[in-house]
Amino acid sequence: MAKKFEWYPADDEKKRNKRKSPKAPKLKKNIQAGQVLILLAGRFRGRRVVFLKQLTSGLLLVTGPYKVNGVPLKRVNQAYVIATSTKVDLKGVDASKIDDKLFAREKKSKKKTESKFFSDKKVEKKEVSKPRLDAQKSIDASLVGSVKGDNMMKKYLGARFSLSNGDKPHEMKF
Repeated sequence: MAKKFEWYPADDEKKRNKRKSPKAPKLKKNIQAGQVLILLAGRFRGRRVVFLKQLTSGLLLVTGPYKVNGVPLKRVNQAYVIATSTKVDLKGVDASKIDDKLFAREKKSKKKTESKFFSDKKVEKKEVSKPRLDAQKSIDASLVGSVKGDNMMKKYLGARFSLSNGDKPHEMKF
């Protein structure tokens, strides 16, 4: 005998889906603080950077350091990096004050008046915020000290990573 249902939901009743709040993804097991990573996408693809910490959003905080290879403090998704076996000593580096709010952009007014639209197009150069510059300088000062001591490490971080014909990345050991 089949079970008889006594209640059926109405057709016009809205179904409510329970949504879970997104959580920061777990850090890949082969990534630790001080690890050298290779960026795979974006403006700095192919650059080697030093991993500092994972931010609350789940993104990775990395830096070149800027004085060595020109990569500033950056947030990077861990899907777009390759972890290498090389590590840099992070003694004296204090990245505890850096969070996602430091990277927030300033909101501009969306109103476009007619006079602004037809006025001379002057391209304003984007300037980095003062707190972000200060954070970059403080981290670079301590990180460059440990990198400068090892001349090979300085050259390694400054060199770009690329693949050429015949290279098999799945067989490489980073």
